[in-house]
Amino acid sequence: MPASNANDRDERPPLARIAPPLFDLLFSGCRAEHYDAGQHIFLQEDPSDRLYGMIAGAVEISLYAADGRKLVANIELSPSLVGEIGALDGRPRTATAICLAASRLVSVSRVQLYDRIERHPPLARAMIELVCARLRWVSAELEDQAFLGVQARLAKRLIFLSGLMADSAGWISMSQSELAEFLGATRESVNKTLNDWRSRKLIDLHRGGLHVLDAGALRQIAAQDDQ
Repeated sequence: MPASNANDRDERPPLARIAPPLFDLLFSGCRAEHYDAGQHIFLQEDPSDRLYGMIAGAVEISLYAADGRKLVANIELSPSLVGEIGALDGRPRTATAICLAASRLVSVSRVQLYDRIERHPPLARAMIELVCARLRWVSAELEDQAFLGVQARLAKRLIFLSGLMADSAGWISMSQSELAEFLGATRESVNKTLNDWRSRKLIDLHRGGLHVLDAGALRQIAAQDDQ
């Protein structure tokens, strides 16, 4: 079965979200808690006892190997949900969630989650759709890893991040090491590619950040490397 083209995979939903009225219904009466930048919400393999809803901030979802290697699976921005898989099945956390910026979150226990789903059936459909979106995201990520080279994956990731978290001037606050973790690639390969693209004026770089200057050229790179 041939791989889908790069533009199709760009359409995958990046955030786990439910409709605002259902978000409010799910977390009705819950008190918001403040988390500092760098503070963990939960760690991979922790017991799963709560579902979190982001009101403000940014959360990194990461996977860790036994030897300490890290792969950034996603970045969540408000309003979105964090930790739904473990909250639904009660098994240990599949990833680590850490705040990239000062954040405000609400949460419900697993017992509360199922009680509210039973009392409000539309929540059940919303959670099913959310988990399906997660599965499609993971499937697309595996497809990229299998069929795309580092340059194509990096081009796609920069387009994604530019739309997700660029500031008003277009800068993405992310180091090259963090970007490599987001790709599952080496920092050296990312650095070499970024410097080449900077020389071609496709991007601009400064310490701890980058700016996409030519998104069209990056999309072409992704498409050309889509085997």
